[in-house]
Amino acid sequence: METGFTVEQLRTAATDAVRAPSLHNSQPWRFRLRDGGIEVLLDRERRLPATDPSGWGARIACGAALFNLRLALAVAGTPATVRLRPYPTEPDVLARLVPDVPRRPTPTEQMLYGVIPHRFSNRAPFWPDPVPADVRWRLGEAARAEQGWLEMVIGVSAVNAFAEVARSANRVLERDPAYRAELAEWVRSAPASDGVPAAAGGPLGEPQDLLPSRGFGGRSRAPGRDFEPEPLVAVLGTAGNTTTDQVVAGQALQRVLLTATDAGLGVSMMSQPIEVPGAREALRLSLGRFGTPQMVMRIGYGQPGSPTPRRSVDEVLDVPVGQA
Repeated sequence: METGFTVEQLRTAATDAVRAPSLHNSQPWRFRLRDGGIEVLLDRERRLPATDPSGWGARIACGAALFNLRLALAVAGTPATVRLRPYPTEPDVLARLVPDVPRRPTPTEQMLYGVIPHRFSNRAPFWPDPVPADVRWRLGEAARAEQGWLEMVIGVSAVNAFAEVARSANRVLERDPAYRAELAEWVRSAPASDGVPAAAGGPLGEPQDLLPSRGFGGRSRAPGRDFEPEPLVAVLGTAGNTTTDQVVAGQALQRVLLTATDAGLGVSMMSQPIEVPGAREALRLSLGRFGTPQMVMRIGYGQPGSPTPRRSVDEVLDVPVGQA
């Protein structure tokens, strides 16, 4: 067994970790090497105070980055043992990874790792083709493998009830000037290393849309390109809502997203019903599930989405002096 990870292993794995999703593509993570272990840290300077005042979304994002980090290390033959929230006096250190017994990667690890570069949010309308039951089952198994749960919202009445909760939450958020200003700050009309390019923002919302969308500077859609009338909506949740639960949720989310990518599916995330406490509770009650909803996804088949930019690995690494 190795005594510790190296700077080069950290740098290589972080290249994949930064491909994780985050609210407004804010990328609120840092990675460091300390005492031979790789640590995932929350970057408070990249928090979204209006959209994510509790830090829930930032911790989800760090959990998703952690999952990519785990995959990269496993595929390289250096799997890690992970300890969440390892230091009670350092709450921003969300995870610590130390080398486990070297082994060959599993076929599932290789599959999930292989689609990391191809996973990105698809905010455009999907085709009407339904997602088969066996694929929906795969997505549920992906969530369960990471100690989460995935509830599919299926049927006209159930989708309409969810849509009302989502639209109500979106109205609450959009009444806040600080929320609107923060959203506008993260739209990118010129090349940048973070934020959401207008080209990747999806079409502008219209009154007839069943589900709300964020206004990331998208363009008006062509006639006849309305969103699907009965989308497949999936709610990801965890047993609780502690900081640790949120990091767990991020790992489960990323595993679901990569599994969906492997199945040829597009996914867009819809967090408005999670960001508004009353809407989140209404959603939980409507599902009849034990635990806490952590993210909502719209899933379907469609044209490939557009990638969003990422900061360079050097911008997110903290390495010991003399080892950079």
